[in-house]
Amino acid sequence: MYIMPAHPISGLTEFVAPSQGLTKSFMQTTNHLLLVRPANFARASETVADNSFQEAVSDETYSAVAARAVEEFDNFADLLRRAGVTVHVIEDTPAPVKPDAVFPNNWFSTHEGGTLVTYPTFWPQRRQERRADIIDYISEQFAVQQHLDLSPWEDREWYLESTGCLLLDRKARIAYACLSQRCSLAAVHEWCELMGYQPITFHGYDARGEVIYHTNVMMAIGTRDVLVCLDAVRDPAEKSKLTESIALSGKRIIGLSLEQIDQFAGNALEAVTPDGPVWIMSSAAFHSLSEEQRDALLEPEGMRILHADLETIEQYGGGSARCMLAEIFLNKP
Repeated sequence: MYIMPAHPISGLTEFVAPSQGLTKSFMQTTNHLLLVRPANFARASETVADNSFQEAVSDETYSAVAARAVEEFDNFADLLRRAGVTVHVIEDTPAPVKPDAVFPNNWFSTHEGGTLVTYPTFWPQRRQERRADIIDYISEQFAVQQHLDLSPWEDREWYLESTGCLLLDRKARIAYACLSQRCSLAAVHEWCELMGYQPITFHGYDARGEVIYHTNVMMAIGTRDVLVCLDAVRDPAEKSKLTESIALSGKRIIGLSLEQIDQFAGNALEAVTPDGPVWIMSSAAFHSLSEEQRDALLEPEGMRILHADLETIEQYGGGSARCMLAEIFLNKP
């Protein structure tokens, strides 16, 4: 474990929007988070094939596992509400069966200025999670100016699973992406061209030598700090480029080990509440952090760490707290 101080150069907080030619400052965090309460958690999930963090559920244990997952979900949502986060909970529909519906951050994202983006997913089963009624709900609650539907990229075999793949430094306008079969290089570059971001791509491997399926398993970006497992990036040039980019953005690196990302320490999200900022993660992630790492995350005045037991969702879903949270960066109408 190590903590690398921020680069002395100030963060790149301004972006010239290519379409309007206007200079704008962007927010990194939000108070509005959308979650989907699972109806068929992990039932015959296809994603276990390329997610080394996920364990398949047997038919004999499915009912008990699904019930525990719902209990964990409810406790997690309640924790966020009590902390002052504005939580939007959408019920999963029983049919069609969507075993990974609890992870909505993989199929849509929202952006300041009123843009909602929907994404191409690698596994056909997950494409059923793109629900028109959820988009309608967001459009009713918030001011959506444009809907950018990238799902037709699936016809080109371009895949990009939203903020699972794209770790966004929204202020510096940098998109970090760990390439995998769920994250196509061409899709990353095209998305960055459309959205006005600079791409930083690399390859990541977990402790078992398996390709890391989503960037947000090994990396989390906050307003001040970046949790990242640099040991997962084996190529020296890619590691150097990643490290330099984070430093030049003015953020501090809090290094994670391969063992810590196995506990989902990289699957965290910073949000804002009326009482100040919070880091959100699972209890497994929290307990895997050293005292020094926790103290570093808590350095900004008023910062808190929220954590909940998500053991079942982690074991049989292969994702954790951050995967469950879709951020809303839209204004109220």
